[in-house]
Amino acid sequence: MTIALYPGSFDPITNGHLDIATRAAKLFDKLVIGIYDIPDKRLLFTTAERVEMARKAVAGLPNLEVEPFSELAVSFAKKVKAQAIVRGLRMSADFEREFDMAMMNKKLYPELELVCLMSSIEYQFLSSSLLKEAASLGGNIDDLVPFHFSSSCSRLSLLSGSGIQQSTGQTSTHLDDSWEPTHSVHLLGSIT
Repeated sequence: MTIALYPGSFDPITNGHLDIATRAAKLFDKLVIGIYDIPDKRLLFTTAERVEMARKAVAGLPNLEVEPFSELAVSFAKKVKAQAIVRGLRMSADFEREFDMAMMNKKLYPELELVCLMSSIEYQFLSSSLLKEAASLGGNIDDLVPFHFSSSCSRLSLLSGSGIQQSTGQTSTHLDDSWEPTHSVHLLGSIT
């Protein structure tokens, strides 16, 4: 069985991420979306929320699993018995970053291969950071996020005050009509 890992923070998962995951799931017997729970960035959603959003988004794909992880991506790849890491490339800056990570990963786990998929043209500009900023300013992001999440994420434009918090993975929120993010984002990414 050929297994691949698609690691990231997915804060939140976007249709660009889903495009890469769906296409990668066709290439491998099993694809694991690894939700990194302690990235060096400000998070809007807890690990549990990000895992739940991703699981709902890929619910129809039988060979796809979503799991949180806190170790090096290569260590998690070994744990799930992945032979490859999947990454999406949007632009040349992505290539440079992925190239650097691929060289380090190859040093740490020589048997692990990197498979890069070019983002579909409609998602070339899309990033979770840009999406959160647009939503916080009242932009319509409905066609950029999974259907079950767009109304919740659009509520960011109504939030104020508490700032982005680092995820602990201890809070679980169910995504339904009553779901609201547990954290809010200030313009320019400042924390209060």
